[in-house]
Amino acid sequence: MPSQDFDLDELAAYLHLTPPQVEKLASRDDIPGRKVAGKWKFSKADIHHWLEHRIGVFDDTELERVEGVLDRHGKHEEPVRISDMLHESTIKIPITSRSPRKVITEICDVAMQAGYLWDEPKMIDAVLQRESMHSTALDNGVALLHPRRPLPAIISEGFLAMGRTYQGIPFGGSRGILTDVFFLIGSIDDPSHLRTLARLSRIINDSTVLEGIRKADHADEVLDLICEREDAI
Repeated sequence: MPSQDFDLDELAAYLHLTPPQVEKLASRDDIPGRKVAGKWKFSKADIHHWLEHRIGVFDDTELERVEGVLDRHGKHEEPVRISDMLHESTIKIPITSRSPRKVITEICDVAMQAGYLWDEPKMIDAVLQRESMHSTALDNGVALLHPRRPLPAIISEGFLAMGRTYQGIPFGGSRGILTDVFFLIGSIDDPSHLRTLARLSRIINDSTVLEGIRKADHADEVLDLICEREDAI
């Protein structure tokens, strides 16, 4: 059974840092770890959530570096393509719900109706639980909805769904900024989730793309914007 922990050298290799750099981060509590018999151990689940949080606040330069790290770690996999995971059938403009719970329900329903999600209530509950831990709303008015851990048993394949409200709603962002663009990330495992999150974050960090999404009236317009930006990365 694979270990659920990284040791110091394994985590350094995973993050493309040196062991002393990782040890310094751990000693300052900048990265989650613990000492067992005098040696550093790092829970893979905790590192996943640490990276997930960091991705949400990185700028484009940092996101490019993180995406490179994740791609090198998954070197036998095809690169993530957001434009392949998002489809006209999984985009809804507008989303008419006006509360966080109803928005999550509506966008999960979009994914289910498109055939990518098999157990809508389970996904709704998992996303709500994740939001109760820490909001996925970003300061640019976008929320990156997802369960705390991937739920491969209830999805047909890795997918993205997107919805936009015509008016922003309070969604728990740290600065009280209203949220009007919502992505639902359905991943099959932790590595693919992080890679999807990093690539999607690079796309929505582009203010021109985000402005275009807010002006789009149809799903194909959103797909064109994302595809054009992704081709340029």
